[in-house]
Amino acid sequence: MAAFALVTASSAICAPQAGAAPDAFYEYTGATPLSAFEPGTVLDTRTIPYHVAGLPAPVTAVQLLYRTTDAQQRPTVNVTSVLVPPGGNPAKAIAYQSFYDSLNPEDSPSRAIAGDVSFGGLVNTSETALIAPSLAQGYSVIVADTEGQQADFAAGPEYGMNTLDSIRAATHSPDTGLNPGTRIGMIGYSGGAIATDWAAALAPSYAPDVNDQLVGAAEGGVLVNPARNLSYVSGSTGWSGVAAMAVIGIARSYDVDFAPYLNPHGAQIIDKLRYASIANVLFQYPGLTWQQLAKPEYADPNSVPPFVDAVRKIDLGLAPTPTIPMFIGQGANGVLEGTDGGRRGIGPGDGVMVAGDVRALADQYCDTGNPAIEYQQYDLLSHVPAMAPWMPAALLWLNDRFAGQAAPGNCGSIAPGNPLTPEL
Repeated sequence: MAAFALVTASSAICAPQAGAAPDAFYEYTGATPLSAFEPGTVLDTRTIPYHVAGLPAPVTAVQLLYRTTDAQQRPTVNVTSVLVPPGGNPAKAIAYQSFYDSLNPEDSPSRAIAGDVSFGGLVNTSETALIAPSLAQGYSVIVADTEGQQADFAAGPEYGMNTLDSIRAATHSPDTGLNPGTRIGMIGYSGGAIATDWAAALAPSYAPDVNDQLVGAAEGGVLVNPARNLSYVSGSTGWSGVAAMAVIGIARSYDVDFAPYLNPHGAQIIDKLRYASIANVLFQYPGLTWQQLAKPEYADPNSVPPFVDAVRKIDLGLAPTPTIPMFIGQGANGVLEGTDGGRRGIGPGDGVMVAGDVRALADQYCDTGNPAIEYQQYDLLSHVPAMAPWMPAALLWLNDRFAGQAAPGNCGSIAPGNPLTPEL
């Protein structure tokens, strides 16, 4: 969700395109049912140059089609890209979770890495500057299509399983140079933090083998309680349109039909944004609220049972506590991006993420058995600017984990946050 730095005046006239271009690599056509394969099994491989804005760069990309699990626990396939620098060290790798935040599979990292160019995929181009320092240090970088091949935007558990199975695939493919003993550090900001935290939370139960490989996870701009985030961004200048994207993503991920709850205006917006990227909505729906989308009798989102059920499934406050060290950064000056953090008792956030929720999550991790939690809050910065101090600090923190240094923690000094309840 950090992509609004890419929005220009031209974005308002760039209509989202319907779905991804055909590419046989993304399809599994084997006779063996997917359910017969273990999660993380590599099903197909191709080696290509790493592309930036459609142009090849001097870095090899190994792309893997692998078996994973969707939001409804069904076997499915996904694609990950392993970027291998010249002279890279197979003993260590970074799993970088992208903030491409799109409802269009055409905008996925793997397609941009393969040379495809799309409007929403420009986010992947911007992330080259974030990936390059890890490559320069000799890390191979694993970049999964965290939203899966249906672009299940905001479905956190699916993001996490796609990420974990991506690491499994990358470390079991003979083409990547990595192996099951490779140490892995995870990193992600905004939409990438959704994948990073859910992967850390699910790893002990879903992928204990991967959990044993992880040295730690660094994340910033964290989505915790989606119901409260909906209230936080409602009516804001820049981020209100993201709520409509989340409705679409939830509906797609969990087969929810929101049509009976939408008014004609809401149905029109939802239809328009069905394949939108973050760049199609930021600062283009100022003042939009849930109440403008819903029929009057459903003005309270908590009166929509499938919404309540779905947001509970993607609420990190209800997920297990990670067992690995965590570095968590969060901005708290969302007024810079048009969000009033004082409304409804929610407190300040970065414009789209709620700082009080992130502090409460960090405290919950501390209180439930993980003392290696370091939380940093950037009180003067909003969502996108906060990435500037967070990113170098996160990389240095991961370098220390790979070096075997004990993970710091500030559990005793994190300020109290909001109650971690799924209600608004």
